[in-house]
Amino acid sequence: MSKDCNEQIKRALKISKELMVLADEGDACTEDDGCIVLFGVVRDCAYKIRGEAEREREAHKANGDWDAVDKA
Repeated sequence: MSKDCNEQIKRALKISKELMVLADEGDACTEDDGCIVLFGVVRDCAYKIRGEAEREREAHKANGDWDAVDKA
């Protein structure tokens, strides 16, 4: 497994965090039902991305393909 793949998993985790912040900030300023739906979709996608990235990270760790010093 290449280190590049691990870096992409880390990027996916970072993006999921950014999407959660976007959803939270969007919820704070919503003024209509359409925005509520939009930020709900953003939050749902963030959870799905994070979940898949975490599962893949754990699979890499189990296979010895994840650097032990990587904290992400």
